[in-house]
Formats: sequence, C-alpha cells, structure tokens
Amino acid sequence: MPRGDKSKYTDKQKRKAEHIAEGYEERGVSAREAKARAWATVNAIHGGGEKSGSGRGKPENKEPYRKGGRAAGRAKKRSSRKSAR
Repeated sequence: MPRGDKSKYTDKQKRKAEHIAEGYEERGVSAREAKARAWATVNAIHGGGEKSGSGRGKPENKEPYRKGGRAAGRAKKRSSRKSAR
C-alpha cells in the first residue's frame, strides 16, 4: 500500500476529513496544508484507518474537537479586541 493511501479509512472518516479541510481553507490555509491538517486530525480522533477484526473498535478521542474549539475561540476573541481599538 503506497504512502498516503486512504483505502483503509471508512466513508465517515473521509467525510470528516473533507469537512475539516474545508474549514481550514475558509480560514485562509492553502488546500495542500488544509488536507494534511485534516487527515492529521482524523488520525488523532480515530487512531488511523479502521482495522478489521472483532473487538478492534475503540471510542473516538474527542480532545481534538475541544482543542479546535478553544483555539478558534481565542482567535475570535483576539480579533474582536483588535477591531475595538
């Protein structure tokens, strides 16, 4: 399997990565960087592509969602403070 192959990812993971990448692009990140960040986030949440076999499932790690929300909140607060000056 070549590096970067996404065949082991579920449809849900692929949709999630696409949605995350769109959010990064809206904030001015290049398409290539947005895609890389999105897949890094999906890997952090799911631990990589889904593996076959009984009992291999693990719950999602929700921390990346919280981290993104905190970072966005701080950025918004900082930008609103600048515009108030």
